[in-house]
Amino acid sequence: MTRIPVRKTYKLWIGGAFVRSESGRSDLVGEVNLPRASRKDVRDAMAAARRASGPWAARTAYNRGQILYRAAEAVESRRAQLTAVLDGGADADAELDAAIDVLVHYAGWTDKLAPVLGGINPVAAPFLSFTLPEPTGVVGVIAPDEPSLLGLVAEVAPALAAGNAVVAILSETRPHAGLDLAEALGVSDLPGGVINLLSGRRRELALALGGHRDLNAIVDASGDHELGTELDRLAAETIKRASHHPGAVSYEQATDDALERLTAVTELKTAWHPVGA
Repeated sequence: MTRIPVRKTYKLWIGGAFVRSESGRSDLVGEVNLPRASRKDVRDAMAAARRASGPWAARTAYNRGQILYRAAEAVESRRAQLTAVLDGGADADAELDAAIDVLVHYAGWTDKLAPVLGGINPVAAPFLSFTLPEPTGVVGVIAPDEPSLLGLVAEVAPALAAGNAVVAILSETRPHAGLDLAEALGVSDLPGGVINLLSGRRRELALALGGHRDLNAIVDASGDHELGTELDRLAAETIKRASHHPGAVSYEQATDDALERLTAVTELKTAWHPVGA
């Protein structure tokens, strides 16, 4: 008798759990049915990210670096699975290598951000003035279609390293790698809700995410100019940061502008304290 293998059922990653789309909808991508998230799923992901953002930001920078490094280890341990979903071959190996190295790179940035962006400010008055970087809060990420894994990791890693929680909209044409990434992150030390991954129709989800009033910043790497314009309008209405750039296609492109990517999801707090007589 020929055994029929158990087929994989993909799910969304929200609040540290694999969940089916609230609407029950799915899209056939290739030969696989993938969950099509709804606006309700966006709201659920935002609620989970908001709950997780405070405790994640309160961790020491060193500890966040350790956790991101552990996430890179978890992705490395699933090399065969992720390479297969990226269609195998040298290009898949190169993309996976770059994605892992990007995670390690930003893991090293966690305890460098404060000395690079912060410091003592010289002032001509009897005050001590100093500046400290702080996470902006919950960051929305619109991932590019290609490369589906590296393009996603290049956007979420800086936000996580800076102490933010993330709600990410995966590649619309190839979301498999992002959903498989969730399985690797599920066995890492990342607390539930710190990163939430949604697959589905990009425009539907991105506009719901961009208009959410509890979102603090949005990073758009979709390359869709019309969508970017609408996200800017929504950001202006709800007073949130918005940044746009092409999706990274190499390790160098994801890391050469690391400080710029980190600054886009970081707030600078300056304090003044009287000194002297």
